[in-house]
Amino acid sequence: MSRTRFIKDTGLTARMTLVMFMLGGLFVGFIVILMVVAGESGYGGLVPIIGIAGLGIAWFQWYNSDTMALKAMRARVVTPEEAPELHGMIDRLCAMADMPKPRVAISYSDLPNAFATGRSPERAAVCVTTGILDRLTAEELEGVLAHELSHVAHRDVLVMTLAASAGIVAGMLTNGARYGAVFGGGRRDNNNGLPFWLIALVVSLVVYAVSFFLTRLLSRYRELSADRAGAYLTQKPSALASALTKITGQMAAIPNRDLRASQSMNAFFIAPAVSGATLKTMTSTHPSLEQRIEQLAKVSAELGRPFDGGFPASGLDR
Repeated sequence: MSRTRFIKDTGLTARMTLVMFMLGGLFVGFIVILMVVAGESGYGGLVPIIGIAGLGIAWFQWYNSDTMALKAMRARVVTPEEAPELHGMIDRLCAMADMPKPRVAISYSDLPNAFATGRSPERAAVCVTTGILDRLTAEELEGVLAHELSHVAHRDVLVMTLAASAGIVAGMLTNGARYGAVFGGGRRDNNNGLPFWLIALVVSLVVYAVSFFLTRLLSRYRELSADRAGAYLTQKPSALASALTKITGQMAAIPNRDLRASQSMNAFFIAPAVSGATLKTMTSTHPSLEQRIEQLAKVSAELGRPFDGGFPASGLDR
């Protein structure tokens, strides 16, 4: 984690280290299994290509993560002259946190959301949509921006980007295995009598499934960590709670086609571009709104401040 005034989260650091270690081991085991099976099946020449492709994808994801994320949301970097209030708010928060100022971007979308991206604090960008700018008050927006800046300070955006690479490589190999099975990949030269591409398909599916759940477990914790760190920085947990409630509630008003178009960014958004009960499933990228509100209520109590905003209809304001 960068040295900033955001509170330290040893739980987040431990989880990021564990996820990267497990995914690294998973990737190495993945390649070793393919080397053994490919050697027995007469496809040994493919293994170096798979390994190099995997490393290349991870490097590309790491190096271009900020550009790719902004393009995915059709966002553009704005100057202080173009968005003076937004820049002013980020300037104040960065001074409070004692961290480098990231680039500031706006996505011209009605989807109320925000995200941070970039391989390092020096290469980071914080992006907000016009939808969130139109719906939140200044205090609520400040809470959202503090949340996103904590992601930059904790460097968990980088970890999530690299962690996603294992799933991408496995997904590519899964598609390749299907292609090989259809177009002549069914040779049975290995000792078990199974075609190489069938084994590759099974192994890649296992790798994809494991990486999928590991990244989501990390994603849910890092969102709680960012909520907590952002609330301590601003000293206004109620404002962030109110913002989260508004954002989540407004998702139902967004057309399904727009939600689907943005779902590839869900792991990076402050709130996922979905509506309904799927937020509580094992595949969710975020903790439930109730969990987030409850945590912010505890932060408010620790700060000795009244918690007077952001309560959903379930009655968490008791």
